Amino acid sequence: MPSMQAIEIPHFGGPEVLRLVERPMPRPDAGEVLIKVAAAGVNRPDVFQRQGHYPPPRGASDLPGLEAAGELMDGDFSGSNPFGLKPRDAVCALLAGGGYAQYAVAPLGQCLPVPQGISVVEAASLPENYFTVWSNVFERGRLGRREDGSRESLLVQGGSSGIGVTAIQLAHALDHPVFATAGNDEKCRACEALGARAINYRSEDFVERVKALTDGRGVDVILDMVAGDYLPRELDALADDGRLVVIATLGGIQATLDAGLLMRRRLTITGSTLRTRPVTFKAAIAEKLHEHVWPLFANRQLRPVIHEIFPADEAAHAHALMESSVHIGKILLRW
Repeated sequence: MPSMQAIEIPHFGGPEVLRLVERPMPRPDAGEVLIKVAAAGVNRPDVFQRQGHYPPPRGASDLPGLEAAGELMDGDFSGSNPFGLKPRDAVCALLAGGGYAQYAVAPLGQCLPVPQGISVVEAASLPENYFTVWSNVFERGRLGRREDGSRESLLVQGGSSGIGVTAIQLAHALDHPVFATAGNDEKCRACEALGARAINYRSEDFVERVKALTDGRGVDVILDMVAGDYLPRELDALADDGRLVVIATLGGIQATLDAGLLMRRRLTITGSTLRTRPVTFKAAIAEKLHEHVWPLFANRQLRPVIHEIFPADEAAHAHALMESSVHIGKILLRW
C-alpha cells in the first residue's frame, strides 16, 4: 500500500507532541475523492483535539486538519458534482479530519474549485472559516436587510482571528456595517483595514462602544467565539429582534442570562458546530459559497489573510503560535 507523510497526535499534550510519521495513503470511499495536499489550515479545533478536548467524529481520520487545498487525484465523481470537478483540478476542501497529511480524502460535495486569483496554497485558508461564517452569520444569524431596506449590522468578537477576518470581509463586501473586537491596537488596525469599526476590548467596554457607534440602537447580529460571561453583555449590545450566534466557548460554557430581557426585546440566542454535520448539509453550503462568495475573490473584494505559512514538519511551531493568539488571520502548513 502506498505511504505518505503525516502529522499525528500520538498522545494528548502540548504542541511538542505533534509528530511527523509515515502513514498508509488513505483511500476514497463512495462519494469521496483523494487530494494531493499542497497546504492545510491550522485551526483552534486542531489545538483542542491535540489537547484531548475535541475528538474526531466516528469514522473520521484521527489526524488533525479540518481543511486542505491541493490537486484532485482520483475518487468517485459519479454522484452530484455541481462544479464539474475532475482529476487534476485544483481544489480546496472542508474535512472532518486528516488535513495534516500529504494526501487526504474528502466528500466530493465538500470540495470547491480554487477561486480565481488565489493560489492553491492560499486556498487552504478558506474552507473552515468560510463554511462556518456563511452557515452561522448568514443562515443561522440571518444577517440581511431591515424592514426599511437598510443593511443589518454585525459585531464580530475576536475580529483578528481566522474566523474574524473572514466574517469582517464577507459582511463588509455585502455592504453590512461591521464592528469587531480585538485585544490590541495592532489587531484593531488590521480589523479596520478589512472594513470594520474596531473596539479594543482591553481598554474599552464593547457594549458602550457599540451603543455609541449605533446611536444607542445596538447591532443586529453578533458572532461570538467567547461565550461565558460575555453572553449577558452581548444581549445588552443587541438591537431589538437581534440574534446572538455562539460558535466557540473560549470564555467558558456557563452564563447567567435575563430571560425577561430576551422576551421583552425579542432576542434570539443560537449556536452550532460544523464538524459533525452531515455531508449533505456541508455540500449545500459549498454551493452557496460558490454562487455568492467565490465571485468576490475574482473581483478582489475578498482576499486570504494569512499570518504565516510553516513547513508541515514544523506543525508544533504553528500550534504554539495559534495558542499564543498573537497572529492576525490564518496559519497554514505547507507540504
